[in-house]
Amino acid sequence: MRRCGRSIDVTFHDQKDGSIKTVQVPLGQSLLEAAHNNDIDLEGACEGSLACSTCHVVVEDQEKFDILPEADDDENDMLDLAFALTDTSRLGCQIIAAKELDGLKVRIPSATRNFAVDGYVPKPH
Repeated sequence: MRRCGRSIDVTFHDQKDGSIKTVQVPLGQSLLEAAHNNDIDLEGACEGSLACSTCHVVVEDQEKFDILPEADDDENDMLDLAFALTDTSRLGCQIIAAKELDGLKVRIPSATRNFAVDGYVPKPH
């Protein structure tokens, strides 16, 4: 039941296990937060600080994707590292629930690239 227009419906399709779950996301909340609050397996290793690509999602509807604010350079840098990158890829921590996104559908890719866990060692500058 919707709470007087203070939330939107977002559907997460997890490619890892095939599950599909529609949840209500409060306006102003990121998809990463919404996923964590609803037991949806969206990693978010950096906790939304734009330091990884583990909350990568694919927006399923081009029209909804076009409504989103354009990704900034920091987000694009992280998306370049994402597994299964597409033209409608975004980071879940950067998609913020807004009324015009009601009915948004996103796909969670079957894998992530978490360099902190996967043995990546940054090179000194």
